[in-house]
Amino acid sequence: MPDRTGHLFNLFGTQLATFSLGLSMLVIGSGAAWPQAAPPSTLGLQSPAQQPVPAQPEPQQIEPPPRDENPGLINEIGKLFEKSKSLLPSLKSPSETIDDFNARTKDAGEGLSNMAKPSTMVSGRAACLVSANGAPDCKAGADRLCQSKGYKEGKSLDTDAAEKCSPKVYLPGYKRQPGDCKNENYVTRALCQ
Repeated sequence: MPDRTGHLFNLFGTQLATFSLGLSMLVIGSGAAWPQAAPPSTLGLQSPAQQPVPAQPEPQQIEPPPRDENPGLINEIGKLFEKSKSLLPSLKSPSETIDDFNARTKDAGEGLSNMAKPSTMVSGRAACLVSANGAPDCKAGADRLCQSKGYKEGKSLDTDAAEKCSPKVYLPGYKRQPGDCKNENYVTRALCQ
């Protein structure tokens, strides 16, 4: 949680700095501007050929249609804030947070109650079956070991392996062939329920 809040503070600090920079540029840019020099006709000098024109009604100004986006600094800052809303996680109300916490503790309690089932460790020797890929399947061996002790099922805790060979391997002068011996796995201890 501290990492998450630190990340939020860093993100907020970056956005605040960007906003402050943009705002300072806006304030500096909107400061007093130097007036431009007026054309000579407005300084009171008129040529004799210029006669004052009678006042006519001013033509009505047509406003340009509003644009969807204004490519200015303020618009870009607004886009930045809109993007930041989608990056931040939504905050939950206190009641939603408490409900979420209660649901998690209930799940954890159920997990503990499942672990609290009485289980016993038994010792013995049960062969592991060979699965389709050639690896030993010791779950079935653990189940058989536990069932021989009166339990329903079990989980393997300890295994042993032994090499089982045909009797001809032990004859004097016999050269051992690749298929004469095979490894067998056994469950020697299991946790039974």
